[in-house]
Order: sequence, then structure tokens, then C-alpha cells
Amino acid sequence: MGDDRYRPLFETKRAKGTALYRVFAGSIFIGICLIWAFRVKHLPREGEDGRWVWIGLLAAELWFGFYWFLTQAHRWNQVYRRTFKDRLSQRYENELPGVDIFVCTADPVIEPPMMVINTVLSVMAYDYPPEKLSVYLSDDAGSHLTFYALSEASQFAKHWIPFCKKFNVEPRSPAAFFDSISNSQDSKQAKELAIIKLYEDMKDRIENAAKIGRLPEEVHLRHKGFSQWDSYSSRNDHNTILQILIDGKDPNAKDMEGCALPTLVYLAREKRPKYPHNFKAGAMNALIRVSSEISNGQIILNVDCDMYANNSVAVRDALCFFMDEKKGHEIAYVQFPQNFGNITKNELYSSSMRVISQVEFHGLDGYGGPLYVGTGCFHRRDTLCGRKFSRETKNEFRIATDREREEKAHALEDKLKVLANCAYEENTEWGNEMGLKYGCPVEDVITGLSIQCQGWKSVYFNPERKAFLGVAPTTLAQTLVQHKRWSEGDFQILLSKYSPAWYANGKISLGLQLGYCCYCLWASNCLAALYYSIIPSLYLLRGISLFPECSSPWFLPFAFVAISKLAYSLAEFLWSGGTVLGWWNDQRIWLYKRTSSYLLAFIDTIAKTLGLNSDSAFVITTKVSDQEVYNRYGKEIMEFGASSPMFTALATIALINLVCLAGLMKNVAMEESIARIYETMLLQVVLCVMLVLINWPLYQGLFLRKDNGKMPNSIAIKSIVLALSVCTCFTFWT
Repeated sequence: MGDDRYRPLFETKRAKGTALYRVFAGSIFIGICLIWAFRVKHLPREGEDGRWVWIGLLAAELWFGFYWFLTQAHRWNQVYRRTFKDRLSQRYENELPGVDIFVCTADPVIEPPMMVINTVLSVMAYDYPPEKLSVYLSDDAGSHLTFYALSEASQFAKHWIPFCKKFNVEPRSPAAFFDSISNSQDSKQAKELAIIKLYEDMKDRIENAAKIGRLPEEVHLRHKGFSQWDSYSSRNDHNTILQILIDGKDPNAKDMEGCALPTLVYLAREKRPKYPHNFKAGAMNALIRVSSEISNGQIILNVDCDMYANNSVAVRDALCFFMDEKKGHEIAYVQFPQNFGNITKNELYSSSMRVISQVEFHGLDGYGGPLYVGTGCFHRRDTLCGRKFSRETKNEFRIATDREREEKAHALEDKLKVLANCAYEENTEWGNEMGLKYGCPVEDVITGLSIQCQGWKSVYFNPERKAFLGVAPTTLAQTLVQHKRWSEGDFQILLSKYSPAWYANGKISLGLQLGYCCYCLWASNCLAALYYSIIPSLYLLRGISLFPECSSPWFLPFAFVAISKLAYSLAEFLWSGGTVLGWWNDQRIWLYKRTSSYLLAFIDTIAKTLGLNSDSAFVITTKVSDQEVYNRYGKEIMEFGASSPMFTALATIALINLVCLAGLMKNVAMEESIARIYETMLLQVVLCVMLVLINWPLYQGLFLRKDNGKMPNSIAIKSIVLALSVCTCFTFWT
């Protein structure tokens, strides 16, 4: 027993092949240096034609090389984790800490109540002692429909939780589970179960209420919680609404098998027009305060409302890190990857973030831990409340005593509303030294960085069975808007006092510092990518070569770096479980993000820094699509449909390259020698052809499609005029 006590609860293994990869990376770095040397050596002299274009290419290539160097932090020191849940149970089954789970929603239209309660039910059914589990739903819309759905779920949970434990159900989201068995051999037997009828009846009641936008009078009378909406004005102007739907400390709170139920709490914090509400960060901080007086779980898990629990033992996985005797006291949070259940086979919009979750975060884990990404993350409560790491810190988890459970949770409702009031945080450290940080669209990243800078470590755990599954964007517009918010927030961090470039210097490892900078510089990629995707193609129209000739030895480093990087990128993507076509789609979205989302994020951030724009809106990604859009998504047909300035930029760039390639072909047909073009401009031609091929879905949306998902006519006309104007002016410009 004594020896067993010191066996670790988790193990860490280094990735294989690291030395071989470092040799490969070193060869690419030599190639990049030779490219830089070529640009400097052949730089046109002062007054010579093309000098500034050449300098622009040198600047772009310097940036590409520098950014490639930053990405090596993700690949240089990868580690993989394994947990031993059996050891955890043997040692601590009777001493497991309380776990508070925060689910955040903000709009009942784009985050439907049925989706929200499926997430809530999935985490309520975790394989964990229910008396130590508390689930909190933060509803920033203050919607009575969402509250109604949660009250219905609180009744259904009495049937669903024992059903999950009796039949060892996976996943424990009712919608996901019933969908998974719908085509199985057991579907007929499953449909005879009373649990499905209970779920369908609940679903009908909730969706009917959502459809008409109001609740029947008898529903209002059935639950006292609805009286809190009597003073409700609007989603941005209402009192705090707090309701404990299930009190896990109440001995009468039992499921149909007579077992205890988890605590379930609804919270809509106070909103007033004159007070900033700080978006999701403000909601999370209100939950931290309120939960500390109801359950005060020492571990906090937060998930987005679309991110249901897909692995019922994920809590125990996380606790293997926190409760390890030798290393657990150093760990502030355990981050699970973001995975999605609606990804198409070839990942049309590259929404799986496959390489990030399968490669890059493992690399960051080797340097002290991954970023906090805002969902699927288990935290120590005290680190979120500002506690700094100390080597003398002991890994102790306090067990709630009977004395602490004397006060009924329902008696706390009115008393605790003040903790979620608008004015509560005035003249306090909330949003600064306590809780999640304010003032940034990516409050999660900046909060995680500040925790790590206080001496704590974090852990990345990617189990074989995905811990959480969410809803990925199903249109190009949703994807680009989402990445604009992420890249804008990350860039704001870089320019803020919390910048990993200087705030984190000396506080975290250099590798982790470079890893943070890699994401914080997403938006800055726009300039080099924009230049490289336009200028070389335009110079094809004038027959001017910007790259070395095929017969020149300088041709080799360009060819080697391009081919090696693309080949490794493909191999990495396939190793991560993707497909060849999925990789091609990933390259397309890579280009689209850098020439639209990142461009607007860069402009907006610079404007805000200069005081020209003060808005930092938190844009919620739509979680629902109409059936026609969803059908096209399932067929992997790119969705344009809506008008957007980002679409104008993408279409204009795509058409510029198409016109340039057409102009080159015309010149070849009329007068140019193919041999001369092959010898002098092969790299330029290949680049232009690749850009045209990668934009094929965009050309389809502009000219070939007739459905509602095609590019809007206004954007098509605008982009055609812009592209032709640019090409015409450039052709006759001397």
C-alpha cells in the first residue's frame, strides 16, 4: 500500500522522431536563409526599375521565415499524456473534490435552448459522485425560454442520469446518443424505451414554446422561478435572476432510482445599459462568485453551450493531473481539445483545427502547458481567483463537512443575487487580478497567460475518446467572422501590457513564449500573404520575373523550401487523421483567413490602438443553419450567400490571379516563347496557377452556381470591376 501511494496518476512521454524533425527543420532554415541572401544579393540599385517591388518581396519573405521560426515552438518538444484513473479511484474515491461546471449561453436564437440543455444534461450525467457535482447555466440573454428549457431538463434528468449509469451510455447528450443509435441494429429496441418518449415529449414542449416565443400561463404558475421575469425589461436591462432548480444538498433531491442528483442552478446576471457587461468574461466571473457560496467546488469546468460531454470519465482524467502527489500542486488548469461533431469528411472550412489539437498544443505542453481556449478546461478555483503559485503549496483538497451543508441552498437565492449585480465589481480587482480578464475579445487566452505568468503550469490532455464535441461553423462567413474575432483578440494581447513578448518574458519558458507569439501574430500574417498573392501574378502580365531562373543555383532553395513545407504540411495533416482533400481545403482556408479575416482584424486593432475605433464586440458564432444551407454543407459545397467585405476582398484577389493567368496564356499564344517563360518565370507561373486552382470554389460561386449559396451579384460585380481596374492600370503603368 505504501509503494502504491507514490505511483503517479499520469505519465508523460516525449514524441518520437523529434531528432529527425530537428534535422529536417534545420535544412528548411538553411533554405530560408539562402532565399533571403538571394533577395539581398540581387536587390536592384537605387533608381532601377522594380527596386521597391523587390524590397516588398524581401520583407514578405523575411516575415514568412520569421513566422515559420515561431511555429517551431509547436513542434520542437511535443509531449503526450496518459492518465491512470484506476489508481485515482483506489486512493481517492472517498476524497474526490467538488466540481462546479459552468455552461454559458448568450442568445436563444443562435444557441437554441434544446442544444443548451443537451449540453447541461451531458455534464450532469458524468461518471462522478453526484453530490460533488454542481452545474451552473449562465444565460446572458436572460431568456425565459432558456429557463423553461432548463426547468424541463431538471425533471428529465431524474430519468436520464440513472439510465446513463445503468446502461453505461456514451455520449451522454440525449440528442447525440439517440442519433448514434438511430441507424444501429438496436434502434428498434431503443425506440421502445420510455426514455426516448420522455425526451421527445420534452423536446416538443420546448420547441413549441420557442416557436411561438412565449410560454403558456400554466407553465408560469407551475414554477415560482418565472415570477423573476415580472420586472424584466429587455436582455440588456433586467435584474439578477437566480434560481436553484435542483439542490444537491437537499436529501429529497433524488432521481428515479433514489440516488442523489447534482445541483443545478440558473443564473442571468443583472444587465443595465450604463454598465459594461464584459461579455463572456463577465458572465464567468459572476458564476465564480455565486457558485462559491452555493457549492464552492475546488475544481471548475467551463464549456460552451454547444460543447456537450462526449466522454463520461473526463472529470476523472482531469483529476489525475490535479491530484498527483508529486506534480499535481503545480497544475492550474487542464485543457482538453476543441472537437466538433458536425465536421464534413474533407473539412470544407478547416474547422476541426486538426493540426492545432493533434500537433501544436502537444508542443506547447512540452514547454509548460497550452493556452486556455475558453471551453473544455478544468481549473483550480483558487487560481482563477488570483492565487499565485508557491513551491510550498500543498496539494490539498478540502472535503465539505456536514456543518458546511447546514444552510439550505434555496435560502441563498435572494442573498446571493447581489454577487451578480452590475455594481458589485466596482472598485474591486475582478476582471483584473481576480477572475477572467476584461477588455479583450479572447478573454480566455489572456487569462491563461496571466495564470502561467504567476508560476503555474497547465496540461494538455487529448484522450482517445474525445472529451467534448461542439458545433463547427457551416458557412464561410461564420468561419471568417470567428477567425477575425480570434485573431483580433490575440493581436490586441500582443499590443497590450499582457503581451507574451514582454509581460511573459522570464516568467514562462522561451518555447511557450514563442508559442503564444505565434497565435498573437495571426493577424500580422495578412500583409505578407496579401502581397505574395497579388504582386507576383501582376508582374506576369508585364513578363517581368521576380524569382530566380530555372538554370540558376538560386532556384534550388526556393523549390526546396516550397516543396518541403507543402510535403511536410500534407504528411502532418494526414498523420493527424485528415484526408488529402481535407488538406487542400485547409490550404484554401489558410489563404482566405490571411487575406480577409486577418486583414480586417489587423486594421481594426491598429485603429483601436490609435484611438480611431473603441469597439471590441464579442461576436457569437451561429450554432444553427437553415436546412438548405446545411444540405449544401453536407455535400461540401462552399456557402457564400450573404454579402460581406471579406468576400469582396477574396473575390477580387481570386479574379486578379485569374486575369493574370489568362493574360499570360494570351501572350504565349500570340508571341511569347514557352521555353523563355519556363526558364525565367516558372516559380511565378506555378504560384499563380496554384492560387487559381485553390480559388476554384470561389469562381464557381461567382460564375457557375445558381443556388442561393452563390456569391451575391453585388459582390460579383464589385470584385470584377476592382480586379479589371487593378490589372488594367498595372499593365499600362510605367
